[in-house]
Amino acid sequence: MISSMTGFGQACREVEGVVYTVEIRSVNNRYFKAQLRMPDLAAYLEGDLERLHRDAIQRGTVSYSLRMKNISGRALFDIDESTLQTYIRRLKNLLPEGDQHSRLDLASMLSLPGIVQAAIPDEAHMERMRRVILQLSQEALEMLKRSRAQEGVSITEDLLAHLDRITEKLQIICGRVDVVVQDYHKRLKERVERLLADAQLDIDENLLAREVAIYAERSDIAEEVSRLDAHVCTFRECCTTGGPVGRRLDFITQEMLREANTIASKSSDTIISQAVIEIKCAVDRLKEQVQNVE
Repeated sequence: MISSMTGFGQACREVEGVVYTVEIRSVNNRYFKAQLRMPDLAAYLEGDLERLHRDAIQRGTVSYSLRMKNISGRALFDIDESTLQTYIRRLKNLLPEGDQHSRLDLASMLSLPGIVQAAIPDEAHMERMRRVILQLSQEALEMLKRSRAQEGVSITEDLLAHLDRITEKLQIICGRVDVVVQDYHKRLKERVERLLADAQLDIDENLLAREVAIYAERSDIAEEVSRLDAHVCTFRECCTTGGPVGRRLDFITQEMLREANTIASKSSDTIISQAVIEIKCAVDRLKEQVQNVE
């Protein structure tokens, strides 16, 4: 089955006193786009995480969020004491000599640039973090893919229903092709007979047959109907085989609409025109749903 482009996945685990939480959301997009948010401490994994997403998802905007909460009491940051002392010394130099009332707020000073920095773990700790984060990200991606597949089932059912509607209207059109030519022949003959009745002239059957043949050639929609039916079959196969078929389905719907417009322009039959309108409405619904398909 096909997959939707919208979904959600989450994974959470506590390792060495740190709670890692990964959340992944995806929404519609014509192309693949990854938006990664993570602590500076894990920024070195950005390339690995983007490759992980590209391997799992072909289409859609993916919003990735990594949160790390320390519950062990071990600091995940460092304070640059040298820079802090420099700030304090310079601020004291700005105070008037003998001022005993002014106080420096250390809590506010921690927000100054360069004071608090992410702790730099050693190589072994970075490797352990890498394994944990990538594993959790993979688990969240699997949940996301299941979510997208579940929604894809509903989309597939809707697409197939519209395809059945198109097939039904095509059968009506096919049943009218020969009737349309016969009706034109009958109407043309009756009209000519009325015009020639007063003149007491006979109809030239060869000329009449030639006119009917020209009309039949000009209004022949057999090729367009055949192509539209082939597009419906191809669309149906894509829905059942699955995979990232969104772009292909979008192209097929454009071709289906082109064939329907050609049929409408060639035929003047009211029943065929009504059937084409129904087909075009169904194709428009297909185009809307295809925008949700990976």
